[in-house]
Amino acid sequence: MDILYSFQKCVEKFSGRNAFCINNNFYTYTDFAKIISGIRSFIDNNLQITSEASLAVGVTSFDDIETYASFYAIMFSGLTFVPIDPVNPIERNSLMVNLAGISTILTSRQDDNISKMEKEFTNVKFVNTKEFLKSGSINVGINLTLPEIKPDNTAHILFTSGSTGVPKGVPISNKNINAFMNAFFALGYEIDENDRFLQSLDLQFDLSIMCYMIPLTKGSCVYTVPTEGIRYVNIYSVLKEYKITFALMVPSILSYLRPFFNEIRLEKMRYFMFCGEALYADMLNEWNKCVPNALVQNVYGPTEATIFCLTYNWNRDNSKNKVYTGIVSIGKPMKNIEAIIIDDDNNILPQNEKGELCLAGYQLTAGYLNNPEKNKKAFFINKVNGKEEIFYKTGDVAFKDEQDDFMYCGRKDYQIKIHGYRIELSEIEFHVRQFISPSNAVAVAYPNERGITQIHLFLENYNRLTDILIDFLKTKIPYYMLPSKITIVPSFPLNANGKVDRKALLKSVIG
Repeated sequence: MDILYSFQKCVEKFSGRNAFCINNNFYTYTDFAKIISGIRSFIDNNLQITSEASLAVGVTSFDDIETYASFYAIMFSGLTFVPIDPVNPIERNSLMVNLAGISTILTSRQDDNISKMEKEFTNVKFVNTKEFLKSGSINVGINLTLPEIKPDNTAHILFTSGSTGVPKGVPISNKNINAFMNAFFALGYEIDENDRFLQSLDLQFDLSIMCYMIPLTKGSCVYTVPTEGIRYVNIYSVLKEYKITFALMVPSILSYLRPFFNEIRLEKMRYFMFCGEALYADMLNEWNKCVPNALVQNVYGPTEATIFCLTYNWNRDNSKNKVYTGIVSIGKPMKNIEAIIIDDDNNILPQNEKGELCLAGYQLTAGYLNNPEKNKKAFFINKVNGKEEIFYKTGDVAFKDEQDDFMYCGRKDYQIKIHGYRIELSEIEFHVRQFISPSNAVAVAYPNERGITQIHLFLENYNRLTDILIDFLKTKIPYYMLPSKITIVPSFPLNANGKVDRKALLKSVIG
């Protein structure tokens, strides 16, 4: 399946149907195609493409139709789009612009953040898409002719955090994105023009791509969540008001919605996915009552393997579900994906042995942008079923059970050593959550003044004595796993992708 071809056909077939709902404003497939064509006309007539590096075009990420249209216009011009959050620190955005070789940034607004970027990026041309479209200087019909694109050409570049402070650029090729589309629909989803998709995710987060690209290959409508106000309240409002049928969310959002579970009943919901971090079974059991008619799934995948690549269907008969330390299984690999568990020497481990989860297949990126050192560490060749393949080390600890379902155990960097003992922080969190439910818990490792690793436990909205919790933990875990410090906070901070921001939690107490 080709994403641009499928969208082109939807514009022809569903021209008068709604493609987007943004802040209660609806845009039909024809409306969207016209805006794409206007921006594409500007790109084709004004951008000087002189080298491979200049193929990348930046797009400032705002919740408006021009931003989404810019992504598509860039792809229809055969170029590469790079989402840029103008709220990010200037230094971080500068690194991204330089790494991707961006010489033009499309923006739909002119605010203080954009002005700061313009002042800083003197060699970059900023183009206000809303202004030139409004001026009427570009009056073109719909132009969705397909460009000549090689499969290995980069469709978009996303940036993830780097351990050295420099963001890592992940180029996703047309082959990668189309492989995801094929694997996605091979799972059997029955989606048509009557479906309504939730888009609540930051546009720098790879999961958002599924939320606005998949529906536009089937004639469905995308409902974005307003960025102003309280995020989880806005999400619930959109889910309820527009009777959303397909949604993907980061599990952390559930902890904010949990006090309202008794009031939430989304009977029109058909598919509900969770991805991005550990999904806890106790929370999911409660949420299932809110979506009584939906297929609920836990899906897994790093940006480097294009959106997600393993899936697990949650059974409403809870006794049949697979859970490890309270965390729902991430299931089996999707079509054309190979998953293995390795030890520290890259040897493949047998079933039920924990190690690092590694991925190969058509969805896998060819490597990080201009980062040979990181590529050497993260990618390696291994032979599976007599065939050599390039694998990516996810940094996640997991194991494969007897039925070939993968169980997520936490991050390798959440696996620590204290007094020589190897400890998984997720195991501590599991036992804490058992005691403090429905409150939430996060365990973070930190070095004390003597450089000795200790455990700091954060409790969300917990109103009982912590001494009672410690007494409980003493009956569940050995002494060296007990937290040295406990801090209670009203709510956990979330990063731009909706995940619990562990670094911000720790920084709030130790600086």
